[in-house]
Amino acid sequence: MSQSVARALHLLIQLGSGPASLDELAESTGVHKTTVLRLLRTLSEERFTFRDQNNRYHLGSRIFDLAAQGTDQREIRTIASPHLVAFNRAHGRTTHLAAMEGDDIVYIDKLESHDQIRMFSRIGLRANLNSTAVAKIILADLPDSELEQIVATMDFTRRTPNTITSPDRYLDEIATVRAQGWAQDREENEPSINCIGVPIRGASGKVVAAVSVSVPNVVLSADQVLELLDPLQAVGERISRDCGYRPPS
Repeated sequence: MSQSVARALHLLIQLGSGPASLDELAESTGVHKTTVLRLLRTLSEERFTFRDQNNRYHLGSRIFDLAAQGTDQREIRTIASPHLVAFNRAHGRTTHLAAMEGDDIVYIDKLESHDQIRMFSRIGLRANLNSTAVAKIILADLPDSELEQIVATMDFTRRTPNTITSPDRYLDEIATVRAQGWAQDREENEPSINCIGVPIRGASGKVVAAVSVSVPNVVLSADQVLELLDPLQAVGERISRDCGYRPPS
């Protein structure tokens, strides 16, 4: 671990015990105040810390955002697991659970298909934002201002002939996802793999994760994969309900 990273982590740990002044933080790390101040400026820019009117430093909102996301992901995976197992057992197809980490979409669970065909995805892997159904579902729930910021820096690498490679085309796709309430990947991320995804909502109604099913076209055609949409939506609704979501009456 680099010395700067170690010192920054030490500062966060120290602030976890309560607010502290620059002098107190410098003393606790054993380094000069100018070094501590430089680290605090970087941490504050990323909202990991902030300074109050009395020049004392506190943990910032980013820390609590990350903690909440981590808790949500652990809870969502636990809540979703029996539903995903039942769906996978009934249909025998590769099933994914994904959630947002910062500006990334990450697979947090995966159940393999019952045949011998294996896919590249794995737990902990980031999903490609421009070419996966789970990413489209999660990003579609963001406010336009947040969505546009992510799209502006998105990697539009062409992975197959069907990959969406322009911001305007992607935003059109998101509009479709918002209108229909589900997303698809028609051989956009991996050649010959078709995928559909649906949202999982938390108690507030916000999309907190996405569940998807992926099938090679040698097993099912894209149209046949769409026949799994109703049972997949039912799974998403059951998981959402167990997460505390109640649809408007």
